[in-house]
Formats: sequence, structure tokens, C-alpha cells
Amino acid sequence: MANLPIVQYEKKILETVEQNQVVVIIGETGSGKSTQLSQMLHRKGYTDSGIVAVTQPRRVAAVSVSRRVAQELGVKLGEEVGYAIRFEDRTSESTKIKYLTDGVLLRESLSNPELNQYSVIILDEAHERSLNTDILLGLMKRLVKRRASNLKVLITSATLDGEKVSKFFLDCPLLTVPGKLFPVEIFYSKERPTSYIESSLKTALDIHVREPEGDVLIFMTGQDDIEKLVSKLEDKVRSLAEGSCMDAIILPLHGSLPPEMQVRVFNPPPPNCRRFIVATNIAETSLTVDGVVYVIDSGYVKQRQYNPATGMYSLDVVQIS
Repeated sequence: MANLPIVQYEKKILETVEQNQVVVIIGETGSGKSTQLSQMLHRKGYTDSGIVAVTQPRRVAAVSVSRRVAQELGVKLGEEVGYAIRFEDRTSESTKIKYLTDGVLLRESLSNPELNQYSVIILDEAHERSLNTDILLGLMKRLVKRRASNLKVLITSATLDGEKVSKFFLDCPLLTVPGKLFPVEIFYSKERPTSYIESSLKTALDIHVREPEGDVLIFMTGQDDIEKLVSKLEDKVRSLAEGSCMDAIILPLHGSLPPEMQVRVFNPPPPNCRRFIVATNIAETSLTVDGVVYVIDSGYVKQRQYNPATGMYSLDVVQIS
């Protein structure tokens, strides 16, 4: 079993779930809530009467977390543990634990409003507060009344205002689980860069040439920026003198990549080789990429904004703070 903080709280969590229909769990980053909660409920026997469903806000998270759980349980992905995302369903009749995007669960509720196939529904990363998540919260409130005897609902997050959600579900219990954190040194740019792509490129190369081994995670605003940086980084790494530094693998990570391309970031690099993972903020929650020692944040993000003058929404690149 994984040595994660949430494992120490297993008894308390299971007792609370047994006594209450809805439980809110605030699990700090690195607590292990995404991978361990479903396994705890499986061991306790909740999968005897139905499937344990775990929603994720992003496809890459649903795929990667289900892979991890299948690996920990020593089963083949798609059998006891599976996932369902848009255009891909890797589950079977023997599936006990199912990871799926919130959009897929919403679509399932259209054809089966009672969601009878599930004994437990876990809404993970609920702080993302997408339209889908908000609708699901309302749906769960209605569903727990209809299925009072045979459905448990867990709402989990790292940063959610748990008390508000607890009040929404008629003052249901709220549990807090500490996370697993490592010492972090933060270095700020002394001046605002004229181009955050060029600045991130220079920082990445400085790390590659001067710093000891360890993978680098670089946050960019979207697919266009990622593709530009990956191309520039490949050119620069190729132009370095042979033997001057270790080898490098450069991997993009964003929601538009096919699943088989996304999962490459979870494969360990060959010996004496550094990985550069250039990602959107998809890699900020749910995903734990082993081996990352350095993180470069461009300081910008794509945000949907409303323009009252035109009456339209636009996706703009804005500073994160």
C-alpha cells in the first residue's frame, strides 16, 4: 500500500462514510486522496453492491489516476479498474472502480437519472468549479434524497471552501487530511520579461547546463505556446556541444493530446537523461509526475473573460497574479 498521509486516516474516513450519506474531504496536495479513497472503499466492500465512481475535471487526470490505481492493485487496466472519457471507454462488466470526467457522468445521468450502477460517487477536485461540477453538486443533492439507502457521496478537494459545501449538503461532516510536502525554494525573476516564452526557454537551458539531474516542469498558457517552446527547446538542446550536459527528452502535455501521448510523461527517462515537460495548468492538480525537481512558471494563464462592450466572451492571456 502506498505510504501516503491519507492512509493514516483510513479508519476515521470509513467510519464517517458509514454513518453519513455525504462527506466532504479536504485533502491537501500530496495527501493521496485521488488514488487511495477509491481503494479504501473497495477494501471495505462498497464495490460488492455497485461501482465506485471517481470524477476528474480533466481527461488526462482520469486516465493517469486510473492507471496508477490499477498498478497499485496489481490488476489490468480496463478490468477491475477502468476509466471513461469522451470517445474512449475502458471499462468492462468486472469493473469495480471507475474514473471518469465530470462530463461523462453528466451524460450517463441523462440516460440513467438514478445512476443505479454506482454505490459510491466521489467528486474529486471539486474546487475547479466548472459548470459540469456545479451541476453535478446539485444533481448529487437531489440523488442522495432519492437513493437514501444505497448511495454514498464524497466531495474532495485540496482548496475547496469545505464549510460552504457542507452547508449545501445540510451540514454534512467535513474531514481534513494533511498533505505530503517537500521543501521548496522559490526564485523570482528580477525584472518583467518582454517574452515569457523566451524567458522560460533561457531559464530551462540554464537549469539543463548548470544544475544537477532532475526533470523540469514548465507551465505555459496553452497548446500554441507549448508547441512554440517545445520546438525552440529542441533546437537549442540539439545545438549544445556533445558531452557538455546530459541528454534531454522534451514532452508536451495539454488536453488536446491523444491519451497515448499524454501518458508518456509518466514513463521514467533513460539513465543520464533529463525530461522537460511543457504543460498547461493541467499538471497543477490531480497529476503527480515523478522525478520533477525544477518548476518554471511563466506567470501567465489563459482565462475566459467577458467583454460587456461586445457582449462576447474571449480567451485572453492574463497574469496569474
